[in-house]
Amino acid sequence: MAFTKKEKSEITARYEKWLSESQALFALDYVSMTMKEVDAFRAKARENGSEIHLVKNTLFTRALESQGYKVPEFFEGTSLVGFAFNDPPSLAKTFTDFIKGSETRKIKGGFLGKEIITDQQVKALADLPPLPVMRATLLGVIQAPASKLVRTLAEPARSMAAVVKAYSEKAPLAA
Repeated sequence: MAFTKKEKSEITARYEKWLSESQALFALDYVSMTMKEVDAFRAKARENGSEIHLVKNTLFTRALESQGYKVPEFFEGTSLVGFAFNDPPSLAKTFTDFIKGSETRKIKGGFLGKEIITDQQVKALADLPPLPVMRATLLGVIQAPASKLVRTLAEPARSMAAVVKAYSEKAPLAA
């Protein structure tokens, strides 16, 4: 299907908008996929706050160049591109889960920020824990010294209270 010059510029502008808003993007070769599979894949990505789109490689490479990205070699053939707007590891996990057990689907690579990453790096990114888990772990690490300090400061008072309590319980028996 041929696009007019105006339609091409609109599509390129849309690609540029997605690129500017995303933290990462990953490309998938989608040979032999049905629309039902593509729709299920898109729905799974939307759950993580990401979007997946079929892109025209020529127009997408123009958008990459205009946004200051180095155009990788893997944008050849058919490309299904996922845009991670807030949690790149979740989208990477969605991609790796989707290609499991398939001989025809494969991750081509992607970008983390404006750095090109390989398919192996996308798979490594997928192994990271989800963002909420990472935040909870970091919060626990930050809180540990503070809670230990509070316990250390409260311990002398607690010991003193225990001595006073023991003494008060012992005193009525002597009288």
